Amino acid sequence: MRRYDGPGAAMAGMLLVCAAAAASAQGPGASAQAFSAAPDQAAITKVMSAVADWQLANPSAHEPYDWTQAAFYTGVMAFAGITDNPKYVDAMKAMGERNQWRPGLRPGHADDHAVVATYAQLYRSYRNTAMLGPSLALFNFLLTRRFDDPLVWGNGIENRELAWCDALFMGPPAMAAISAATGDRRYLDLADRLWWKTTDYLYDRTEHLYYRDSRYFEQREKNGRKVFWSRGNGWVIAGLARLLQDMPADFRGRDRYEALFREMAGAVLAAQSADGYWRSSLLDPDSRPNPETSGTGFFVFALGWGVKQGLIDREKYEPAVMKGWDALVRAVHPDGMLGWVQQIGAEPGSAGADSTEVYGSGAFLLAGSAVHALAR
Repeated sequence: MRRYDGPGAAMAGMLLVCAAAAASAQGPGASAQAFSAAPDQAAITKVMSAVADWQLANPSAHEPYDWTQAAFYTGVMAFAGITDNPKYVDAMKAMGERNQWRPGLRPGHADDHAVVATYAQLYRSYRNTAMLGPSLALFNFLLTRRFDDPLVWGNGIENRELAWCDALFMGPPAMAAISAATGDRRYLDLADRLWWKTTDYLYDRTEHLYYRDSRYFEQREKNGRKVFWSRGNGWVIAGLARLLQDMPADFRGRDRYEALFREMAGAVLAAQSADGYWRSSLLDPDSRPNPETSGTGFFVFALGWGVKQGLIDREKYEPAVMKGWDALVRAVHPDGMLGWVQQIGAEPGSAGADSTEVYGSGAFLLAGSAVHALAR
């Protein structure tokens, strides 16, 4: 499972912690800010264009069907929906053609399902059946699976079940997107079943946040609080918003998802720092004081979307969305590179002004799409 830092990560991490500590004393915005965070659509589109263009011009080395890339594609598709420039949709079509419209290589692994959501979105516009062929073959196979293993981490459970919280961004929204594209509710029914199996296991009903996986049930931060990872919970609430986007209004149990969204949104709101960022450790922000933009981006997207949909109170949540957007824009370099992205991992960690990753750009674009929708 390629979700951990490789050999040499310990030394690299120590260096990054030192660099981040020095930089975060000044923080993004200590020097001249490159882009405006004004809540008007022209300013929002400008900085989104810069981030999208930088990432497209500096492609990630990850496999083109990888979950890291899929998160970016999701953001690009959100941006394509609010700009007249066709190059973003064209880039996604070209990606799908290069991939031969295939999902990742591991049929039981949710990370390798994530790219399917973009194929499904493109299919809804172009109605080219080639765009869905391999994905339907995969998801029809998944419909035959029992998914009856316990979710305790270990023994390659990630290849059989959605046993880690990130998977709720990767798998169920892709199944819902296929369901919306084809009109076949069997895929949404499977997403529903898997969502609640994972939620029943990993969701803390006191803190209203998700453990990353079962290894973190008994772990505690330096301040004695439970370990809840910002990006992990960002994956979840952003995945929940995306799932609801493709869920019919009359879907049985939709109200349960909406209640979960509101409950989780309250916990997310309470964890935001005064400068607009969400720190990597949600309940012990002082343990990793550096800004972090991937979790922040997913939270801004989800809360902004929830405000627009009327799921959460605008007066209460919109200031947090705009404060988070301002923080994200401060982290964008003049050339469009997004900084302060925590690298691949599974728990709270450090980030630096020059640390970036393709999924961070995707989170930024999702956030921008939600803020754009709120802009008056």
